[in-house]
Amino acid sequence: MLSTSTLSIWRSFPLHGYYHRFLNQSTRFNRPPPYQVQPTGMNKTTQGPAALTTVSQSYPRNYHFIMDNEEVCRAKTPFLVLMVPVAPDNLAARDAIRQTWGNESVVQGQAVLTLFMLGLSGGADVQEKLQQENLQHSDLLQSSFADTYLNLTIKTMVIMDWLATRCPTAAYAMKIDSDMFLNIDNLVLMLQKPGTPKVDYLTGMLMWNRPVVRSKDSKWYVPLEMYPDPTYPTYTLGMGYVFSNDLPKKFVEVSKSIRPFNIEDAYIGMCMKKLGLAPTSPPDPSQFRAYNQRYDRCEYSKIITYILGSSQDLVNYWTDLKKPGPPC
Repeated sequence: MLSTSTLSIWRSFPLHGYYHRFLNQSTRFNRPPPYQVQPTGMNKTTQGPAALTTVSQSYPRNYHFIMDNEEVCRAKTPFLVLMVPVAPDNLAARDAIRQTWGNESVVQGQAVLTLFMLGLSGGADVQEKLQQENLQHSDLLQSSFADTYLNLTIKTMVIMDWLATRCPTAAYAMKIDSDMFLNIDNLVLMLQKPGTPKVDYLTGMLMWNRPVVRSKDSKWYVPLEMYPDPTYPTYTLGMGYVFSNDLPKKFVEVSKSIRPFNIEDAYIGMCMKKLGLAPTSPPDPSQFRAYNQRYDRCEYSKIITYILGSSQDLVNYWTDLKKPGPPC
């Protein structure tokens, strides 16, 4: 088991810090920005931050929903579902998204739905607040896994299971982190382009030939017995990737035969490989961005994603982008 101090370090490590640390190293390796690093579940583990759950523990249907707004896809079939994994206590992020890109229910004439995926955080007071929040907004999905950075592969697979079982008629979905700026208009326009695949489609910021970290001193260590290959299959960076909504069911089924490991976006890449598929480069790869040094209204009018430093940045940038007048 991990010590309390080690778990504390994991939980305090900012999500955007994962990207920032590794993206800054990309020029040194002369490669595309490297992978997102999100360790998975720690139930009944051995030692070290990369110790993983068994396949049965990571399989999403071994968990049950505590809050489940399954009716949201019945009244209106969405063109696009935005699924946001977020910590239960991160109300600021949820409210910022509700004020900005998550507030858009119709975009370019298409129905869009935004939902937040949570696990358990402990504490009756937190749970009561979440129930009241859900009564107000009807946009929380909560499952029975422990909500930690160590369980993000489980969290992602629970997202896939919800899409497959509760919202199978949606055309597309996106897993997007809670610290992201999303230009939702540009995303929907991209998906409406002639020739955009309607099945077996996964796109975003592509990662090629990313090496598996074998150093036991690294937070991103993956043991050989968990993942024997030296590199990951091509995958999409976990900050925000888009997929046709036939894939979630396929991911859940194929995950039965793939041993879980602690890099959630690479795990989805492994699911694609096992299915005999591969991610597709977006029509304009420059629209999926990671970090920017400063806000620029013209640039933000052209992109689809950017990682932000705070929820307040999201509100400020969105407000500025939506003000009257041409952005460029």
